[in-house]
Amino acid sequence: MIKYPIKRKAPEKQTNYANLGMTLETDIIATNAYYLANHIAVIHKKPTPIQVVNVSYPARNKAKITEAYYKTPSTTDFNGLYKGRYIDFDAKETNSETSMPLKNVHLHQMEHLRNVHEHGGIAFLIVHFKKHNEYFVLPFSLLEEYWQSQHQANGRKSIPYEVFRERAYPLKFAFNPRLDYLSVVERFLF
Repeated sequence: MIKYPIKRKAPEKQTNYANLGMTLETDIIATNAYYLANHIAVIHKKPTPIQVVNVSYPARNKAKITEAYYKTPSTTDFNGLYKGRYIDFDAKETNSETSMPLKNVHLHQMEHLRNVHEHGGIAFLIVHFKKHNEYFVLPFSLLEEYWQSQHQANGRKSIPYEVFRERAYPLKFAFNPRLDYLSVVERFLF
């Protein structure tokens, strides 16, 4: 009698959402490093404000944070200076082919971007449509227009992809800098 190996079902793959959006952030961080090295701008990723509650010390040089909480809601991901102007923006990714849901932008982020805009700063979002592999700079004024309209009767809860194509600014992916968003900021601001 020959015993054949039993074909076992492969375990289902678990989707890991831990680093969702990290590729876009990594590309922006690399772009910011290019801007800094070439004396174009000083823009950095803001650290997330956390309160460390518990730390494990399995060895002297291997301390590990085991419990922490957000101190306050973080505002946006990036800020700095460009041509003497304050710049502040956030990076958003969407898996949708047809729109960017406004729920991706939190109320405290909108309030922060509005304050920056009203005080003469440069405020915007960098949005990546993953299904189209397209990047856009969305100026605060256009974001605000859709943010306000969502609260009206029959208001949209998202910004259509076509609006990005028609009214936002396309952003090309390149080698260095990876996402040259400041050349786009030049077009709509200066």
